[in-house]
Amino acid sequence: MAYAFDFSAVLEYREALLAGTGRTLMLTGIGAVAGLVLGTAGAVSRAWRLAPFDRIFAVYVELIRNTPFLVQLFFIFFGLPSLGVQMDEWQAAILAVVINLGAYSTEIIRAGIEATPRGQIEAAQSLAMTRRQIFFHVVLPPALAKVWPAICSQVVIVMLGTSVCSQIAAEELTFAANFIQSRNFRAFETYFVVTAMYFLLAVGVRQVLALTGQRLLGRRSK
Repeated sequence: MAYAFDFSAVLEYREALLAGTGRTLMLTGIGAVAGLVLGTAGAVSRAWRLAPFDRIFAVYVELIRNTPFLVQLFFIFFGLPSLGVQMDEWQAAILAVVINLGAYSTEIIRAGIEATPRGQIEAAQSLAMTRRQIFFHVVLPPALAKVWPAICSQVVIVMLGTSVCSQIAAEELTFAANFIQSRNFRAFETYFVVTAMYFLLAVGVRQVLALTGQRLLGRRSK
């Protein structure tokens, strides 16, 4: 007997889908901002060899890049409470996203910093600019411009990776999909719709980040 598609059974739960989408975007937004700040700090420490932070970030980057995101999430949510660090599912999800993106963006931004011509830095030093001024006006903007496409891709990857946060009952989009499927038993329709939503989110977030890069970094981000 042919399968009868019924997408109306999914659309009945559109409020849950929209709420899950909003939470996914919120998790991605907070994680992206905090993660890039952490990544910038790590990139500076490693590129300019600021002891002992360069070694600390080196260990941190290797640890995060060589372990699954799901294991990191479980360690934070289930493991840390054993040490007395209590947090709810959203705090754990945000912390996991920040830590994960911070590690990857550290290496991405470091590549941009190390690609800055030495002559530009020497010219800034000859103008008696402080190290802070050199970093924020001479090094960081062109470095971010060089690696902005890679940063955009990494943020999108992290956004898609937030789907595993449903495993600790964080009510994002995948959690909503699992909830809906458990109610209507329409697995194909439910996950087809959610797959399409993730695709649209990925394309939309990438476009927003690209436009943000053009506005903040000018033509150098192209």
